[in-house]
Amino acid sequence: MMKNWKKWADRLLTLAFGVCVLVVVWVLVQVTSFTSFRVPSHSMYPTLMPGDYILVNKWVMGARIFDIWEAVEDKEVPIHRLPGLRKVKRDDVLVFHYPYPHRNDSISMDMLLYYVKRCIGLPGDTVEIRKGCYWINGTRKDRRWARMDTGQESWEDECQWNVALGWTVQQLGPLPVPARGQEVAMDTLTGKMYGRLIAWEQKKPLTLRGDSVFLGDSLIGNYRFQENYYFMAGDNLDNSKDSRYWGLVPEPYIVGVATRVWKSVSPQGGEVRWNRTMKKIE
Repeated sequence: MMKNWKKWADRLLTLAFGVCVLVVVWVLVQVTSFTSFRVPSHSMYPTLMPGDYILVNKWVMGARIFDIWEAVEDKEVPIHRLPGLRKVKRDDVLVFHYPYPHRNDSISMDMLLYYVKRCIGLPGDTVEIRKGCYWINGTRKDRRWARMDTGQESWEDECQWNVALGWTVQQLGPLPVPARGQEVAMDTLTGKMYGRLIAWEQKKPLTLRGDSVFLGDSLIGNYRFQENYYFMAGDNLDNSKDSRYWGLVPEPYIVGVATRVWKSVSPQGGEVRWNRTMKKIE
């Protein structure tokens, strides 16, 4: 009887150890390699549809290391990124934390709110929208997702660029997207374009007093950016709240590159959409 008890105890210990190893491996894979998200809306239609489960590759940019528990409590945390395979490319589809969850005039990372959008503007690019069409570095983007219906209501009152600069989602820019190490002269225009970014980097308010720009109590004439930023947009431009509305995305907030739809389930009937299974995201 005692021998049987020991045998079952050994088996349970072996099973428990195996489960622990699997959990550790699963967590490591989630943190450093791949993770999955469900698409809830039509903002990336037709590339992505509600009910798509997308695979996000963290190897491309490199996985992020930070204190998750502190971040969940809405505390500002230092974020370190492991070496990646390559830099983000223009037109990559990215998953990122929404940067403006509490106030539209300040940046913070919402750990529980993820967006998926296409990268329209890279650090160092100049983004412009003319009559509903995207122009990047002076060249018009002719891809299907780079044009919007100019007859549709433009939601100027919701565009964060509107009050300060008079831009709308159909007439925006030119907006130079900041790159790490890039230095800009600070004046009324750049203060309005980059005030939230600089305040987030320096943890001090940026204010305009006439033609002068103050960071905290200090008058500044130039500013060198510490992070890369990205202009993100949904493929369904007429039904996507993106950088046109709320601004640029800091690089530390990017989770990774969406590469495939590994599963797709219709939100209405619950049936699996096999034609979308393992579909490459382009």
